[in-house]
Amino acid sequence: MRSIWKGSIAFGLVNVPVKVYTATEDHDIRFHQVHAKDGGRIKYDRVCTVCGQSVQYADIDKAYESPEGDKVVLTDEDFAKLPVAEKHEIPVLQFVPSDQIDPILFDKSYYLEPDSTMPKAYVLLATTLDQVDRVALVNFTLRQKTRLAALRVRDGVLVLQTLLWPDEVRAADFESLDGVAAPRSQEIAMAETLVDSMSDDFDPSLYKDEYQIELKKMLDEAIESGSGTVTRYEEAPAPEMDAEVVDLVAALQRSLEATGRRGETAPAAEQPKKKATKSAAAAKSTSGKSTAAKSTAKKTAAKKTTAKAPAKSTGRQTRKGA
Repeated sequence: MRSIWKGSIAFGLVNVPVKVYTATEDHDIRFHQVHAKDGGRIKYDRVCTVCGQSVQYADIDKAYESPEGDKVVLTDEDFAKLPVAEKHEIPVLQFVPSDQIDPILFDKSYYLEPDSTMPKAYVLLATTLDQVDRVALVNFTLRQKTRLAALRVRDGVLVLQTLLWPDEVRAADFESLDGVAAPRSQEIAMAETLVDSMSDDFDPSLYKDEYQIELKKMLDEAIESGSGTVTRYEEAPAPEMDAEVVDLVAALQRSLEATGRRGETAPAAEQPKKKATKSAAAAKSTSGKSTAAKSTAKKTAAKKTTAKAPAKSTGRQTRKGA
């Protein structure tokens, strides 16, 4: 696998360098559009509807059109002014019970690999999350898009799962369910018996995508008959980067002191499970204060930007009724 992002997890004052990998893949077979007559590849041209000329991608801006017909064109400079999280930092916001996150909110999954010659901080965070049975809510910025994400442990590896924002989940309101009579007790009992007869432990290896299997078989037969060719691409190895080794005990101690919990820190091997829970709570408090401070700073910056907006009106084009 090739890493798609490098940065670090900010866990209190502990810094955990990581590499990010896409955890899932789409096995669907992709097709190109071709001319049925001669097999020529179909290409698309970006043509302006005003001048009729082809437009290069570098000369294309993004436009928004309101329901009233107002069109606003934004440039890269406009997007650069928007508030985003640190591009190479994954700040921990708080720790929450695993069962409090509705599965419908989960979007994409990513594996995190330690990007350090001494991954002690990575193992510490993974072990702590596993013992306290909680997930860390974090901010994650990828491809200029900031998302809320859940950080959890899977087989000893940190997994980052982006979450949908609450307003991205549609409400299910179906009139067809209004006034439907509740099932009778006999019907429920029979349904439960049927469920019991079909129940077993989950084994994903038992299920296969039969459509893709048969499609691949058809393509392989066509290639063997001489009507197609196969081209293979090799991935270049990802460059290695050394990360700074951190003093975990000192960083954790400073994190606790920042929340007002002063005192001696016992060695990691002697820490009971409750101590780990307290450390997580302290980190939660610290990150909460940090988040509040950042929010205040962003509001102040937003006010300043609003005040200066008239002087920068040339950066945008607004047309009425376009």
